[in-house]
Amino acid sequence: MGPVERLHMSVFSQSFSPCGRFLAAGNNYGEIGVFSVSAALSPDAGAASLKPALTFRAHEGPVFSLLTTDGVLLSAGNGEISAWNWTELSKKSVKPLWSKRPTYSSSLEIPEINAMVWNARDNSVAVGGGDNSIHVLDLEHGVFKAVLHGHTDYVHCLCMREREAELLSGGEDGAVRMWDSRTGRCVHCLEVHKYEACARPQHGKWISCLTTDSDWMVRRPVRRSGVRGAPALSLWHLRSLSPTSVFPLSGCQRQVAFHQDAILAVGRGRLCLTACWGGGEGADPVHAPEPEHAAGQRRQLGTQG
Repeated sequence: MGPVERLHMSVFSQSFSPCGRFLAAGNNYGEIGVFSVSAALSPDAGAASLKPALTFRAHEGPVFSLLTTDGVLLSAGNGEISAWNWTELSKKSVKPLWSKRPTYSSSLEIPEINAMVWNARDNSVAVGGGDNSIHVLDLEHGVFKAVLHGHTDYVHCLCMREREAELLSGGEDGAVRMWDSRTGRCVHCLEVHKYEACARPQHGKWISCLTTDSDWMVRRPVRRSGVRGAPALSLWHLRSLSPTSVFPLSGCQRQVAFHQDAILAVGRGRLCLTACWGGGEGADPVHAPEPEHAAGQRRQLGTQG
């Protein structure tokens, strides 16, 4: 990869190995880089330690999503899912276990796969993307067993509400849908943009990321390209299906997670939010590096051997 390609490289996805010693990162050129976390974090780490231990071409187009299941790394690009054995990758051996494509309603275009989530209960993976649907892959038998219809635009994010065996999905239609993973039926649909506390009509209604702790959900709408600002990050109580807190971050958030008694959210801008969620009201923004500095780090850690 030349300097021009490296300059325009973007990392779209990442996933840790089951042991936590390795980090896989997928870029817009269809490559996956496997980094040694222990080497990168070592006190004696040099420039070579920050480079991937292994780089390989996984897809013809961008690697939009990565997911680790029980010993297997799943990668997804334009309409295709491939499986890689983590043990073999750690030995620098690159050979896919299998590659599969969902059955799409039209053969004229290949929709991107934006999100994947693993349901450990039945060893299945739900995938969502540009065809507005969620396809459920049975990993035990290697077949797609269900298609969930309901979203009217791109599906951007998925997560499991494990205790209730429910799948949550968010898309560009502004809806968060809750599905019974056993029957495939949509049990609730939250149209977030219709709640006055969360509505930001001037910024659109897309949902870019969400996460759940069974009783609680955090979701984030994303703005349309070119529009400054973004709708507010919000915390929802899922038993009452109502928002309880709205966090006024100015930038668009790309990832959100629960960690102990805090919410972690990160995206565009210099702030990473840590907020108390167990019924509290506090929010503590933490300064992150400048975007230019972060971009430089991303290029330095790019998937190039």
